Amino acid sequence: MSHPDMDLRSQIARDLLTIGAVSLSPLKPYSWASGKLSPVYCDNRLTLGYPEVRSRIADGFEKLIRENAFSCDLIVGTATAGIPHAAWLAHKMQLPMAYVRSAPKGHGKGNQIEGLAPKGAHAIVIEDLISTGMSSTAVLQPLADAGIHVEAIFAIFTYGLKAAESVFSSINVPLFTLTDFRALLSESKRSGRLSEIEGSSLEAWYKDPDGWSKERGGE
Repeated sequence: MSHPDMDLRSQIARDLLTIGAVSLSPLKPYSWASGKLSPVYCDNRLTLGYPEVRSRIADGFEKLIRENAFSCDLIVGTATAGIPHAAWLAHKMQLPMAYVRSAPKGHGKGNQIEGLAPKGAHAIVIEDLISTGMSSTAVLQPLADAGIHVEAIFAIFTYGLKAAESVFSSINVPLFTLTDFRALLSESKRSGRLSEIEGSSLEAWYKDPDGWSKERGGE
């Protein structure tokens, strides 16, 4: 997994914390849909309401494409949270865009891929968040079936969980994220958002999220 330069990682982390897209609450953890408890909650849909932040995200994605010299003639969003960021990036780069549904549509043409997705295109997939990595990588097979080559998957943020690392190590598609949990933790400490006890608890979660959850009554 790769990241942009440290200044951008820190800036995006600061943005997400400032607008409340990512919340850190080690003493009153959040319950995930899986039943696990976590001191981190991420809702990057909040970035939609902040033009400066979403523009910085699009700039970061474009920078990743240019710095890594990806062959890219199509931007693909994951449904649903990746779609707006894919649209802004595609508009910025004047490229066609498509998005992938979680399942084929149950009526009409039964499409799973919507938008312009020409066979033989080289695509960058845009996701908002990497947790287990399953939803991001699930789009790869439909795209491959459509004859589209995925150069890389980009995301705004990753928790950095080992489950996701395992998933991405099993595929031949690189993952790039604008920021991550480590950058959020560093930014939170720097800005005085966390006490020493809270910081230690977050470090413990990062090292063993399952054990951390079980100790607090989660799954």
